[in-house]
Amino acid sequence: MPNVTYTDSGDMVATLADGTTALYNNGDLAFIMISTALVMIMTPGIGFFYSGILRRKNALSMIWMSLAVYCIVSVAWFFWGYSLAFGDGSKFIGDLSHFGLINVLDDPSPGSTRLPELLFCLYQLVFATLTPVIAFGATAERGRLGPLMILVFCWHTIVYCPIAHWVWSPAGWLFQLGDLDFAGGGPVHMSSGFAALAYSLWLGKRRGYGTERLAYRPSSVANVYLGTALIYFGWFGFNGGSALSANLRAVQALVATNTAAAAGGLTWMFLDYRLERKWSTIALCSGAVAGLVGITPAAGYVGTPAALAIGVVTAAACNFATKLKFLLKIDDALDVWALHGIGGFVGAVLTGLFADSRVTSFDGITEIAGGWINHNYIQLGYQLSGAVSISAYSFVLTLLLCIAIDYIPGLGLRVTEETEIVGIDLDQNGEFSYDYVHHRREAEGAYSKDGAMPESAFHSDEKLHEKSAGMIDPSSRA
Repeated sequence: MPNVTYTDSGDMVATLADGTTALYNNGDLAFIMISTALVMIMTPGIGFFYSGILRRKNALSMIWMSLAVYCIVSVAWFFWGYSLAFGDGSKFIGDLSHFGLINVLDDPSPGSTRLPELLFCLYQLVFATLTPVIAFGATAERGRLGPLMILVFCWHTIVYCPIAHWVWSPAGWLFQLGDLDFAGGGPVHMSSGFAALAYSLWLGKRRGYGTERLAYRPSSVANVYLGTALIYFGWFGFNGGSALSANLRAVQALVATNTAAAAGGLTWMFLDYRLERKWSTIALCSGAVAGLVGITPAAGYVGTPAALAIGVVTAAACNFATKLKFLLKIDDALDVWALHGIGGFVGAVLTGLFADSRVTSFDGITEIAGGWINHNYIQLGYQLSGAVSISAYSFVLTLLLCIAIDYIPGLGLRVTEETEIVGIDLDQNGEFSYDYVHHRREAEGAYSKDGAMPESAFHSDEKLHEKSAGMIDPSSRA
């Protein structure tokens, strides 16, 4: 049992096994607990963001996926995830010294002596859950949900935990090399983005890829906006909390985060406006997320002018990267690779350019040589080493996991063509995100004599929504 007392001001004093004491400030504890909750809300935010972009018949699967993945990784993190990421071990992966959170309580955390390890473990959990939620949006409209759960469980253990150890554990090889990653440009965004690329490649193209069948409008731009709002809101805990203390460096990280997101949103919107002459809500939302991705590795290292530049450059890079999937002939339905893989990579490189030793000193503890702005030119080499290593590892290991699982009887990753026609929601979830989806199919009156519904009826929610919108009043359903 811990030997814990409290000062008159309420701060916690823990007496450790060696007889020394550790003092934990209540303000720091409260700040990280709130930041944990903020990052957690990003998980359903991703679900709403993804669901709004897809067709109505596949929208619910993304909302389900976000919470299912959260639960799976939470359990894995308890057993061995945290230990593999932050336990003692080699430069490449931790050991099982904290299996089942053994001895994870009131000792100073490996991330900061200002936090007890149990709180640090909880905060890192929400990063670990969010990452595969981002990555496996690549399952959209063609992936089976049961095998996906097996894949997520294995991916968390084999891909995420080692990368987190490399970057954030004091024993990790990238940490010791000097790679700068404040809040997860590598462990979260590059790993998820390149995993999505590998998963999309293995699943193959959706039915009708390259034809008008997939030239549909998003099912709910309102859901895209809601998801973006939750993501943007949660990112303040994502980046600000990564200072691991309520201090001036955390404040600067918050300012940098907001500035980059705003600049990114405007950049993407204006780039699309030059082509469409419309003020697209989805473009604005996509750009804001791109700016957030780009600033993630840099947030606690750069000043506000640099954050503005990072938001603009990252959003522009991600916008143009969405066109690369057509050159690669890979159906990344939600542009996860373009947004997170490329965005994280660009953010890592720009961190090497703009990292400022003055900013890191805002916490009163951290000292770095900085990046090019401080004439520390080798830092760009460290950033490139980390970015290339993480991207390649995630892509290759994800592809190998897909191949291995797909060949296990009963665990095929892709749905049948009939399921693609019906929709993932009905076939895999047995439910609809929108109650009127089935009504609209029935409204076509296209059943054959034997009761079967021909393929044309299944596209009523894709092509004929304008025609059928006035046929059924969703509120009239008995």
